[in-house]
Amino acid sequence: MKFRNVTPVVLAAALALSTAACGGGGGGTPSQPSGGDSKSFEFWSFSGIDQKSSVDDYQKQNPGVQIKLTEVGSSVETAQALTTALAGGKVPDLVLIQGDDLPKFVQQPQNFYDLRQLGADKIKGDYLDWVMSASTAKGGEIIGIPTDVGGMAVAYRADLFKEAGLPTDREEVSKLWPTWDAFIETGKKYTAKTGKAFMDNAATSVFYQAVNQGPQKYYDPSGNVVYSTSPQVKTAFDLSLKAVQAGITAKQGSFTEGWTAGMGKGQFAVISAPSWMLGAIRRNAPDTKGKWDVATIPGGAGNWGGSYLAIPKGAKNAKAAWEYITKNQSPQGQLAHFLDSGSLPTTPSVYKDAQLTGLKDEFFSGAPIGAIYTNSLLGLKPFYIGPDSSAIGQELQNAITNVEQGKGDPAKAWDTALANVKTAIGK
Repeated sequence: MKFRNVTPVVLAAALALSTAACGGGGGGTPSQPSGGDSKSFEFWSFSGIDQKSSVDDYQKQNPGVQIKLTEVGSSVETAQALTTALAGGKVPDLVLIQGDDLPKFVQQPQNFYDLRQLGADKIKGDYLDWVMSASTAKGGEIIGIPTDVGGMAVAYRADLFKEAGLPTDREEVSKLWPTWDAFIETGKKYTAKTGKAFMDNAATSVFYQAVNQGPQKYYDPSGNVVYSTSPQVKTAFDLSLKAVQAGITAKQGSFTEGWTAGMGKGQFAVISAPSWMLGAIRRNAPDTKGKWDVATIPGGAGNWGGSYLAIPKGAKNAKAAWEYITKNQSPQGQLAHFLDSGSLPTTPSVYKDAQLTGLKDEFFSGAPIGAIYTNSLLGLKPFYIGPDSSAIGQELQNAITNVEQGKGDPAKAWDTALANVKTAIGK
């Protein structure tokens, strides 16, 4: 999607999922949804991604279709609302679920339509295997169709780099930081020269990027929790503290009012930018057009984000919801979304399409974003996302932010984070 509030936290009332009603008000079988209006449906999305424009476009292209869109709140708040709705039996016909929030729902596939019975078995091969597997339950049920992935890059202010005496050409800038250590060293040079912060914050622009770049994150491939012993996690955490202690961050939490304002005022020169972040920069800092550019992420590859469309089992208008999914999330539909908004397709058949590979973004100084983001994604080694990934990530980020805000001791931050994770998930 174009922009998501991705700060991950554990889903509230998770136990409710295990007791949620399996039937709901729809009646019929999953393969033959009954009742309701086949041209109308209720859609829950998270806010901040301009979902309304996608819905409006769909309604224009499909006269007579009426979609009741509710932007519930952040991605986490939307997942929490869905958890409550599943327990109560009154659910939307369609819901957007952010990737980090998906695993808990996949563990309870009886609460959703098995989309194979609506036709997902015929189209699942259109999507990246590792993305599709995340929405597939142990019994083979498919509960969600992916909408996008978040290949990573770095957005930087070329004008501010020039003032700091740093290279401005994107290829030269990419060479400045082949590693995260080099990225931090570049930040030190920038801050020493300008007296200003290099990046927005360490929790998302370092930790959340670096931790998403290896083959193992908070779980091993067998689904065992390994956050406390994973070298990838500890390395990313230490890099974040190193950035904080270097004094190169603006201490502005992502998606906050201060962060939005700072983006337009040039209070920081760099944001680690998954593909959907470009839309956020355009909307939040429209007067900076032509001042930004896009360079390669340290390490070259990674993924932050990605969402899924799912149909709760009690949906009254499942057929209309499924038609929306199949029309919007086909390979050509995802390509169109990328050309319009920067939502990186999950459909590899379009990765060599000239419209994608040749796409340049004039807001970002003509950066070849199609090539940059697909190259980032193709170099990714996917990792297992578990049911408590959101909670684990949140506590680790909280510990980093506490140090950044002067509330935490960097020497104790790791141990504090581990203790808080254990409290949050019980292991």
